[in-house]
Amino acid sequence: MDFKATENQRMIADMIREFGAKQIKPKMREWDDSQEFPVEIFKQLGELGLMGVLVPTEYGGSGFGYLEYVTAIAELSKIDGSIGLSMAAHNSLCTGHILQFGNEAQKQKYLPKLATAEWIGAWGLTEPNTGSDAGNMRTVAVQDGDYWVINGAKNFITHGKSGNVAVVIVRTGEVGDSHGMTAFVIEKGTPGFSAGRKEDKMGMRASETTELIFQDCRIHKDQILGNVGEGFIQSMKVLDGGRISIAALSLGIAQGAFEAALAYSQERHQFDKPISSFQGIAFKLADMATEIEAASLLTYQAADMKNRGLNVNKESAMAKLYASEVAVRTANEGVQIFGGYGFTKDYPAEKYYRDSKLCTIGEGTSEIQKLVISRAILK
Repeated sequence: MDFKATENQRMIADMIREFGAKQIKPKMREWDDSQEFPVEIFKQLGELGLMGVLVPTEYGGSGFGYLEYVTAIAELSKIDGSIGLSMAAHNSLCTGHILQFGNEAQKQKYLPKLATAEWIGAWGLTEPNTGSDAGNMRTVAVQDGDYWVINGAKNFITHGKSGNVAVVIVRTGEVGDSHGMTAFVIEKGTPGFSAGRKEDKMGMRASETTELIFQDCRIHKDQILGNVGEGFIQSMKVLDGGRISIAALSLGIAQGAFEAALAYSQERHQFDKPISSFQGIAFKLADMATEIEAASLLTYQAADMKNRGLNVNKESAMAKLYASEVAVRTANEGVQIFGGYGFTKDYPAEKYYRDSKLCTIGEGTSEIQKLVISRAILK
């Protein structure tokens, strides 16, 4: 693997830094306070080609690979984790699911709108009482001729209210049967399909998270992705890419927290010296930088393998596990370096700290990643 950034990666990083300085940084505090999902920002990201990074050009996307994708998420997340999270969820979950498992008609219908952010995408697997126990999901679809009638609810859905289309996995067979779930594409405005309560979150507050409610929602069989009974298997493959997304998100947050702490440690003086000159601070910075470098290597290794079409089940879980925990540790140490100012909203440390925690939860907790890794190495 070549560790040097490609010309495309450098171009994307420069473009995002310039865009973020002008369009994100001036408003991110306001969005965080009000928990506003800034739809217009994502429309602009669509114009820049960042909402369809992995979508082939024939469907209106940028046609890039996972190295460029990871770079884009990490650079956005260095600025604001909420924006990085929503961009990642749109690309890897909803859009990615249709790209991997949709038929040609479905790709032609949905991918151009998603790749340009004309439409925002959502993806629904998690439910209130099942969490990671997807086999016991309670949202059920019952066949009625050429239609399926869906009843139930999903929660913790990114863009559940503002999204124009959602890929939703529901039970069409027996409880606990991994072949008893099916993926449907459902458009906003479909009778019986609505958004529920919006979560009031600790961090990632500008990334919208809501319930999805289904009440006798009739969906034509043409809206099934793949075949009946393949939904869970498809989801596990989608989540392999989703873990790389969260690893990249974690990497960006860690880098942002580190760079803020580094700059502050060189500006802040105590006893007539910058605090970075004291070993207590310098050693923290050394640990942070080393762990971020290791997280970066794991993340880009998984991305490179994904690009080459290899199985990344173990590698994506390792990258997600390590990078997410590095993000939390780095953000925590960042607050320590800022001292009392790190506990105030006048400085960036507290936001990185709040945002980082989701990285150890989203796309499966750290414990779930360890389960995935242990199963792989014990085969």
